[in-house]
Amino acid sequence: MTIATDLHDLTVTELASQLRQRKISAAETARHFLGRMEAHTELGAFLHVAPEVTLAQARAADGRLADGTAGVLEGVPIAHKDIFVTRDFVTTAGSKMLEGYRSPFNATVVERLAQAGAVTLGKLNCDEFAMGSANENSAYGPVRNPWDTHRTPGGSSGGSAAAVAARLTPAATGTDTGGSIRQPASFCGITGIKPTYGRASRYGMVAFASSLDQAGLLARSAEDCALLLSVMCGPDADRDATSLDIAPEDYSSQLNSSIDGLRIGVPDEFFGEGLSADVRAAVDAALKTYQALGARLVPISLPRTELSIPVYYIIAPAEASSNLSRFDGVKFGHRAKDFKDLTGMYEQTRAEGFGDEVKRRIMIGTYVLSHGYYDAYYLQAQKIRRMIADDFQQAFQQCDVIAGPVAPTVAWALGGHGNDPLADYLADIFTLPASLAGLPGMSLPVGFGDGGMPVGMQLIGNHLTESRLLNVAHRFQQATHWHTAKPTVQATGVRP
Repeated sequence: MTIATDLHDLTVTELASQLRQRKISAAETARHFLGRMEAHTELGAFLHVAPEVTLAQARAADGRLADGTAGVLEGVPIAHKDIFVTRDFVTTAGSKMLEGYRSPFNATVVERLAQAGAVTLGKLNCDEFAMGSANENSAYGPVRNPWDTHRTPGGSSGGSAAAVAARLTPAATGTDTGGSIRQPASFCGITGIKPTYGRASRYGMVAFASSLDQAGLLARSAEDCALLLSVMCGPDADRDATSLDIAPEDYSSQLNSSIDGLRIGVPDEFFGEGLSADVRAAVDAALKTYQALGARLVPISLPRTELSIPVYYIIAPAEASSNLSRFDGVKFGHRAKDFKDLTGMYEQTRAEGFGDEVKRRIMIGTYVLSHGYYDAYYLQAQKIRRMIADDFQQAFQQCDVIAGPVAPTVAWALGGHGNDPLADYLADIFTLPASLAGLPGMSLPVGFGDGGMPVGMQLIGNHLTESRLLNVAHRFQQATHWHTAKPTVQATGVRP
């Protein structure tokens, strides 16, 4: 059995087909991608690898492929954002607080993909505890965008996006709290999807903001996302109280449905001041392509879009301050070596273990939940969150899906926002509303902007309409070539 040097250019769907037909082996496929990972460590995409574990999984997959017991993803390599706990790989959530931590169990998402036969390549870099929009907050160094290594890949799933774009893995898991799948997918020119809140289990995800965190995927095409999402999603009520009791769907079954007559809502608020001309031009061109495919554009309004930023940056830090209180040096994780008493141990442990952005959000969250400020800030934010969700429901009375830019600009330079966290926060303005409303959203590449950097378009659907979103994205990708474009990182990295 031989392996092509361009194996990394195959999609998840193509790899799964060739593996089932025994045209390639899972072990050789794993070696190929491990070689590419070694050849491109300059991107900083991977935090933890265990080649012996990966190859053992691949050999087991070859055995199942040989005896006819293969799963739908048998032998297909995948990598996981380091926010999902894994039994065989270290999990740090990009933080010194969890340096060297090994979980005794796998996250549900990891477990389901493994049960379908996927082979784990390793754990991917991310902003610490998923807090960031540029992947510069990782305690283990930033991730670099493969289209321009001087620029950010986006965050917090920047390692996932960079690895998929650079062909270091065919697909990767990610999490989206306020846009952390969609924004890096846009910056790196790939496809990413965040399903409806509760569709994918949060069990085994290191928590940031529990009412917002949602597992999702990054891959090169909507077709690949549909295949993977069908495996990932499903009820998990015994382990995740927020899991929806809805049977899994075959998201691939509706990919080729006609979109003739589809009503695409175009929010005025997504195309106003602050949107760069290059991003607008690419998104406008994509909308014209949809019109050529038979869709109809419908002007809509999401009037509280601007309020999503203060609302999110009250609610998310409030939940983070509660979730991260468990990291105190007592039961697991980092513990300071020098302290005088119990209080001193808490203080020194958290001072050493958490980075600046995590500390900032914990302090904000503690403040807005404190006596005298809860009603003024947190309670008001929750009321406006409900209004934002209502705005979407009114919009969906006029349209089937909503489309617009993912971010106001293309990827900015690493360190480009300096010590100004507000600049990062403002970059999330188009992704935050759907997260606050718990809606499914995805990003698909639609062209290039300034500096030859990718531009993504966001599609937002009503609750539980992932099949429609994937269908709408797939039909666009059948008619265009943007999702097949490659960044400059192209060394084969094939091992002997």
